Formats: sequence, structure tokens, C-alpha cells
Amino acid sequence: MRRTLFSDEHDLFRDAVRRFVQREVVPHQARWREAGSVDRDAWRRAGEAGLLCPWMPEAHGGPGGDFLHSVVVMEELARVYESGFAMGLHSDIVVPYIHAYGSPAQKARWLPGCVSGEVVTAIAMTEPGAGSDLAAMATTARRDGDGWVLDGAKTFISNAVLCDLCIVAAKTEAEPAEPAEPAEPAKPVDPHRAISLFLVPKDIPGFTVGRKLAKMGMASQDTAELFFEGCRVPADALLGAEGAGFLMLMQKLAPERLAVAVICQAVAEQVLADTIAYTKDRQVFGRPLSKIQNTRFTLAQCATEVEVGRAFLDRLIVEHMEGGMLVKECSMAKLWQSEMLGRVVDACLQLFGGYGYMLEYPITRAFMDARVQRIYAGTSEIMKVIIAKQLGL
Repeated sequence: MRRTLFSDEHDLFRDAVRRFVQREVVPHQARWREAGSVDRDAWRRAGEAGLLCPWMPEAHGGPGGDFLHSVVVMEELARVYESGFAMGLHSDIVVPYIHAYGSPAQKARWLPGCVSGEVVTAIAMTEPGAGSDLAAMATTARRDGDGWVLDGAKTFISNAVLCDLCIVAAKTEAEPAEPAEPAEPAKPVDPHRAISLFLVPKDIPGFTVGRKLAKMGMASQDTAELFFEGCRVPADALLGAEGAGFLMLMQKLAPERLAVAVICQAVAEQVLADTIAYTKDRQVFGRPLSKIQNTRFTLAQCATEVEVGRAFLDRLIVEHMEGGMLVKECSMAKLWQSEMLGRVVDACLQLFGGYGYMLEYPITRAFMDARVQRIYAGTSEIMKVIIAKQLGL
């Protein structure tokens, strides 16, 4: 299907991104997977090439592009099955919080480095006992003089090891204590109004990176635990208004889910293309695997699902760039694209036979990487809850 989203400028940018990926990513992928982390210098080179936060206005050190430039970067990384170099997380999930809610001083301090690759970012929401249920968050931030003190633990944090700056979600309003004597019951704290966001530099005392987590997929992604023990940050580390964290998270989770959908769609398309090529080349029973009816039916089904996903997603990208409030639609895209990728990569791996079980084949790594797409940024079940609420159910 012909895509009409991109201008000639975007096409030229794609050519540049593709050359960068072939030069600076592909030769290092095996080593990155073995190390469980991308080279720190790769981030700086990506910044020099204009691949980080390409939508950032020139006033903040960016190239002044748009979200389509970010789409190009995510698609080109997906094309080579690079799931660990989390440029999309940095550029289109974390940094937009600073750009949207940061003070002029915070923007001046952090945004140019986010563009150049000198500052790699992460966001810490998930906790050992609180995932999708943000109200169950246990990490706290209490006022202390002219600053704040953070205490708590986060887990499953991407970019945790390499990051220079982490946006940390914490409760800034404690639950009321039980009165010593019978009295009027205290009004409980609204957990959604008790969450605030903080900009926490990596090198600040009390901020500790725990163990790097061993995962089923995304082998080159540095995912780890974070600990905050008496971590004191200045007053100006508060991002936005106190107690506005939940609202900010809700406003930015929809674009985050759109970014996940973009990646899922691009991976599904590449998996399909590679499988078609493989089945044309693979000989079974004296003829190409692609000539067997089961293969043709399987790939026809996969191709149909991929095309349907692309049509919906490209329309959604346009509406997002037009400023639409797309909570329902982004949840639908995250649900559909992640589930569709799971179906496509599973069906395609089956056509590789025993080779599909070998880690040297990209289809195998794509299969393992795909599973988490239905979990992070909100599980498929949470997406259904959100969609149902948006439908008035």
C-alpha cells in the first residue's frame, strides 16, 4: 500500500537514517546483545546525526522536524530488528515530558543534551508492587527544607544503566494517620492527586542502579532496577506542579502507546517481508516452500493483517500530528498492533521450521522481542479497559 504521509524531506531523512543504521548499528548488534547494552558512544553518534528528538524546536537545540521524523527512526531500527537501542523511548516518550511540562530553566538545562546524545533519559514508574495500578505506587517524595527526599524502588526500567537523567514518579502526599482519639474520619487522599514527577540526575547521592535484569527478549536493552534511599533533590527538580504527575502521565501515555504501535507495525512488516523471501528460497519436496498451499494461505492472512494495521496506524499518526486527543484510538492501536505482531511473528516463525528456533535467525529474536509489546506501556487487558471506558461502558 502506498503511503502518503511523508514528504520528500522525510524520504531524504530516511535515506540518511538507513545509512546510519547500516554503519553504526548493524555491525555492533551481536556484541550489544552479548553485553546486554548499547555502546554509550552510539547515543552520541545518533545525536550528531540528528536522530535523537528530531521533532525538537531549534530554540532548544533540535533540528525542528516533526513526529514523522521520529517515525522514520523507529521504523528503520525495526527494519534491522534492533530492539535495544531505545531511541524511541528517549526521543518520543521521556523527553516530551520535559518539553511539555518543564520550566524554562529545566528546558535550557536538559533539552540540548537530550538532542545531542550527551543526556540519555529514562522514566521510572513501575515498581515491584505497582505496574498498571499507579495508585499503588509506594515510592515517596517528602519535603525537606528547600528540597525533596525520595525513597523507594523501581523495576523494569529501560535505559536504567546508561541514563543520565531519570523522570521519577513518586507520591508527594501521605495517607492520613489514624487519629489518637475518636474523631471525624479523615478524608482519604486521592491517590491520583498525590503523584508528582521529578527530574533526577543519575549522579545524585542516594540514586542507585540495581542489577541488570535478564530478559526473554530485547537482549541489548539495559533494563534494571532503581533504588532511591534518602535521595535528596532540589526544589527545582519537581517537573510541573506538585500533585500533577498522574495527569501528566495520562496525557503522555497515549503518545507512548502510539510509539509502541509504530514499532510493532514496522517489525511485523519486516518479519513478513523476510519470511516471504525465505519461503521463496527454501526448497521442500522438490519445490519452493512458497508454492505449498499452507504457506500461501498463512502468508496471505499475515499480509492482510499487516495491511489493515498500516491503514489504521497511518491515519492515526496524521490525527496525532494534528493535535487530536486520541486516548481511545492510541489504546486501540497499541492493542491491535501488538497483538497483530504476536500473531504474525508466530505464524512466520513456524514456516522457518527448526531454523526458526535458532538464535542466529532474526525471526527468532523478533519472536522473543515481540512478547513484551503486549505488556509494557499498558497490557492488552488495560487497553481494553481504557477503550471500554472511552466507549462509555
